[in-house]
Amino acid sequence: MAYITLNTHKLKENYDYLDRLFKQHNIEWGIVVKMLCGNRKYLEKVLSLGIRQVCDSRISNLRIIKSIAPQIETVFIKPAAKRNAARVVQYADISFNTELETIRLLSKAAVNQNKKHRIVIMIELGELREGVLRDNFIEFYSNVFELPNIEVIGIGTNLTCMYGVLPNEDKLIQLCLYKQLVEAKFNKQIPYISGGASVTIPLILKGILPNGINHFRVGETLYLGTDVYYSQPYEHMHNDVFKLFAEIIELNEKPVVPTGELGHNLTGQTASFDEALTGKVSFRAIVDVGLLDVEDGHIYPVDSSMHIVGASSDMIVVDIGSNAQNLCVGDSIEFRLDYMGILRIMNSDYVDKQLEE
Repeated sequence: MAYITLNTHKLKENYDYLDRLFKQHNIEWGIVVKMLCGNRKYLEKVLSLGIRQVCDSRISNLRIIKSIAPQIETVFIKPAAKRNAARVVQYADISFNTELETIRLLSKAAVNQNKKHRIVIMIELGELREGVLRDNFIEFYSNVFELPNIEVIGIGTNLTCMYGVLPNEDKLIQLCLYKQLVEAKFNKQIPYISGGASVTIPLILKGILPNGINHFRVGETLYLGTDVYYSQPYEHMHNDVFKLFAEIIELNEKPVVPTGELGHNLTGQTASFDEALTGKVSFRAIVDVGLLDVEDGHIYPVDSSMHIVGASSDMIVVDIGSNAQNLCVGDSIEFRLDYMGILRIMNSDYVDKQLEE
């Protein structure tokens, strides 16, 4: 059996640190909960932290959030599929948008549901994921302002998530200037510049975040205590809110190098080995989790003397050396996970989800 744990005490301490930081700089923020994959038990803990706003990229998850805490402000943080416009308006108080035709459908749905739907328009600043091109954004805003039951409350951008383009002072100043230009041209007030994510937090700590950036959406730093800008943990935050435990289902001393002609494995790769290891042996523990649940490159044994040597769909093999820990079949090996590791594990129905106080 394999299970992942969420430590509620460490999560709360991470949340309190971030909440103080944002309040000190007059920044509003929402927690990105898409990594929790709609798990009700974990969502209840996150929603009890005191946050006013949560963000997700799955409508089904927003529906669960509204069923737990109807008063929580929900944000749909990717451009909506056209066929889902009515559901976005139903379960998301705010949505991030880049396509005019989709916003027209959101407007129609909002009229039908007798709602005012709020939107943030995302601007392309170099990451080449979602975003209205800068040459087109004035015309874009002009068309959106004509739509009934649509309220533009923000301008935003996404950086780092696909190509790793880092936020810097210049890019975020550009975003602030675009907001000022729209307000001046259309005589409108746009309250929020959503230019912040986990990767932008170091700019606050360095004192170089432009004053206009007043909204952040944060996931990874809350859950992992990670300085995403420099890919290292913050010393003053907990880096082990989540832990994975996988049970040993076989434990034997075996050769380090396989015997026989090597072909492609199930992932299409051909393994290679150092000939100097031929004839050497070590203890190998097979644990009850596999590539169906998580990619082996995103989990790491907590015990640094262990290392993962292979994986298949339902099992991962861990070299535990001389087994100085005297592990036995039925014992568990503890793993730490990175963001993608947690995301994959949370999406697996075969891994139990537990709380740790």
